[in-house]
Amino acid sequence: MRKEYDFTKGKRGAIVKMPAGKTRITIRLDSDVIAWFKQQVHETEGGSYQNLINRVLREHMAKRPDRIEATIRKVIREELHRAS
Repeated sequence: MRKEYDFTKGKRGAIVKMPAGKTRITIRLDSDVIAWFKQQVHETEGGSYQNLINRVLREHMAKRPDRIEATIRKVIREELHRAS
């Protein structure tokens, strides 16, 4: 390992460009939820557990478009109650 490195030609930001229509976010999900999605991908078609999560969310949106606001409000109330 060198004592110093030359970063004069370095670039900041993501190394891989995001495909059109995709947005990079940070989200905290429970470990068991992630494990479940990874297991589903492993047992079925393979691929990306992130794509599977996206597909499940999209299906939920299509089935319950009018109820998402109520769901979000319920989750926020529960989280605020836990925090206090």
